[in-house]
Amino acid sequence: MTAEVRGWFTGRLPEGWFTGAPEIVRDREEIAVIGTLPDPPEDTPEAERAALVEGLARRFREETRERRIEIAREAELRFRQKVSWGVSCGGFTVMFTTLSVPVMTRLRQSERQVLDTLVAAGVARSRSDALAWCVRLVGRNADTWLADLRDALQHVDRVRAAGPDVHS
Repeated sequence: MTAEVRGWFTGRLPEGWFTGAPEIVRDREEIAVIGTLPDPPEDTPEAERAALVEGLARRFREETRERRIEIAREAELRFRQKVSWGVSCGGFTVMFTTLSVPVMTRLRQSERQVLDTLVAAGVARSRSDALAWCVRLVGRNADTWLADLRDALQHVDRVRAAGPDVHS
């Protein structure tokens, strides 16, 4: 199904928006479309680089807003999921719109104490923020492992799809 979504967006997006095919990230609630903009010149001073990327992302967001809304509406009807948008440029990724989905979880006291410590230290405003901070930290520090796990899940999906149809 993700291949269908990737193909649809690649075919639907206007040429020239991105330097290549967009990255499509899909979960149960949302489809994120992340396109790559041309990198800033190599000789851009580091102090200017982040501000330049932010400006490029903001300009792209404003100039493409109407068209992105139109494409997102079509995709939401077709795939029955919300669409969010972002760009990558110069080593940074800027997301314009994303869903913030509540996730219920059960935590033991020792796990709650970790969250409460983050709140008490001012790292997070609430347990919810602290949990999101922990998830981002793990995601950043476990990129390779998570990528391997996602690849394995895609392989399972392909094998499952190639199997017999048990609903007939």
